[in-house]
Amino acid sequence: MSVGVTAAAARRIAEIAAGEGRATCLRISVEGGGCSGFQYKFDLVESAEVDDLVISRDGATVLIDPVSLEYMAGSEVDFVDDLIGASFKIANPKATAGCGCGTSFAL
Repeated sequence: MSVGVTAAAARRIAEIAAGEGRATCLRISVEGGGCSGFQYKFDLVESAEVDDLVISRDGATVLIDPVSLEYMAGSEVDFVDDLIGASFKIANPKATAGCGCGTSFAL
């Protein structure tokens, strides 16, 4: 299984990368912590590691390391801009619970 990236997420990643002035990728990783047990971490990096999953869409690049991919397989990365604010959201079918912030989940 892979991870999907919506058109809205790809547009926002491409905008952020263009503002950085160099080739920039969005690295998404899963770490222990957060109010539900695991949390997503978002970082801007210049290049992929050898074993990263590289997802390219509409001029945007998302990188996911193999360990994080085990927790995220089948997920979809989206960018939502609503009354609460603008942020990346991950719809993860493996998550059994989440929190209001949208970056923390349980398996």
